[in-house]
Amino acid sequence: MSMALLLAHHGIRPLVIEHHRGTAIHPRAAMITQRTMEIFRSVGVEQIVMEKSEEQFVQDGAIMAVETLAGKELSWFIANLNEGVRDLSPSLRLFITQSLLEPLLKSRAAELGAELRFSTEMTSFQAGPTGTTAEIRHRDTGRTSTVRASYMVAADGAHSRIRDRLGIHMLGRGIFSKSITIYFRGDVGPLLRGRNLSVMYVVNPTLSGFFRIEKPFTSGFLAVHWLGDPNNPVTDVSAGLTDERALEMLYAGLGTREVPVTIENIMHWDATADTAERFQDGCIFLAGDAAHVMPPNGGFGGNTGVQDAHNLAWKLAMVLKGEAGPELLSTYDPERRPAAAFTVEQAYSRYVTRAAPYLRSEDMQPIQNDLDIELGYCYHSAAVVPEGPDQTLHANPRETKARPGARAPHLFLEHNGRRISALDLFGRHFVLLAGPEGTRWSDAGRRAAQKLHLAVDTHQIDSDRLTDPSGGFSDAYGITPTGAVLVRPDGFVAWRAKDSTGASAEAFLDVLTTVLCRRPVKC
Repeated sequence: MSMALLLAHHGIRPLVIEHHRGTAIHPRAAMITQRTMEIFRSVGVEQIVMEKSEEQFVQDGAIMAVETLAGKELSWFIANLNEGVRDLSPSLRLFITQSLLEPLLKSRAAELGAELRFSTEMTSFQAGPTGTTAEIRHRDTGRTSTVRASYMVAADGAHSRIRDRLGIHMLGRGIFSKSITIYFRGDVGPLLRGRNLSVMYVVNPTLSGFFRIEKPFTSGFLAVHWLGDPNNPVTDVSAGLTDERALEMLYAGLGTREVPVTIENIMHWDATADTAERFQDGCIFLAGDAAHVMPPNGGFGGNTGVQDAHNLAWKLAMVLKGEAGPELLSTYDPERRPAAAFTVEQAYSRYVTRAAPYLRSEDMQPIQNDLDIELGYCYHSAAVVPEGPDQTLHANPRETKARPGARAPHLFLEHNGRRISALDLFGRHFVLLAGPEGTRWSDAGRRAAQKLHLAVDTHQIDSDRLTDPSGGFSDAYGITPTGAVLVRPDGFVAWRAKDSTGASAEAFLDVLTTVLCRRPVKC
């Protein structure tokens, strides 16, 4: 849904083939990070996602560990979901169930022109140097047809048949638990005892897992990773499971039998931490769980998939429109695969630390700050003009200061008299942001963009239309008042000039042709 929505946002009408008859039916709770909310903001769905989240969950909850929901508290991992992060983004972290989020994305994607075919499966495909031909079949009518596309995105999940057909292997930790999720109903509100809790890890002699409870605290789920002795656990929770056994697990997690509960559904799933060995095979790209799978600890999985789509959509759009060279698409793998692999390992480290200490090993990554994962991942590819040999893959977003390859920082500006985030300037085109004395660069940007017949939104700080009331822009973006920054449609910095040295249309033209993988053009 995110891939379709973002392509449509960029003016490309994608065809979506979806095996299921509709959007998600299970109320799996997804933590939406600030970065993903920024993406939703750019395509006009942030507000409704926030409203629906408010209906489902108490905001700004804690993430903690308990022996049971009714029993002893063990540790607090995050006291408030948004504590200490509000200055970094106009958007906030929140929870929303997948079954509620997907229809919102579907509706917006269709509104923007995406063609969505549910209850349809791809029975075969053939990829060539100029595109992909696929045979598709409607599951209900049996009607078959042939479709052809220049590019195909495989977002077909952790057990991707397309990935397998391409012979792309998954690398990483493999399966370390055959887990279950128990969806239930019951008035568990009194067990929360007034605590504002978003995620409740449970560790006791019976099981290890975590709870998520929806308003009005009469429904939720318990995910169970392993059973028994933590030094010799049973990690196959799924095999031979009965409803009676699942109910016993649920009571063991609640810590009381005085609350009547009813099990509505049980999902069986594998806890893994793997990344595909490559994300591209010719004209086919992997995204989401087809490209990387990780345990739910940290809530990074779905967000990483949305960010794959965000990285790829603008590149596909510009190539299809003839605004960029086809080689631009070859930057998807070197940008997204390292970011995804880092996130997968960080999710695994959180799983081990919070839920499965018996898996601790010397090759486990130390846990990094959540912000480094959510907002601090950095790109290195031909679509970024580096300032030096630095190959940092993640950093503190408070310290990147618009370094090429990093996410452009948030700060509040005034645009045509309206308070906006700097991030609100990004999303459709390349954006050239010049400092208050950066006239030479803004003029050069306009001339170069005109030469390339390319839409580049050019803004100069403290001009008639865009002002910086706090006076913090130059520091936030790591430039002097005469410098400038070029930001890609996905909000990542492609190039930066700290001052006006070398400012000319020729110099900026060279920057644009470089990051767009276009042949050099002379002014």
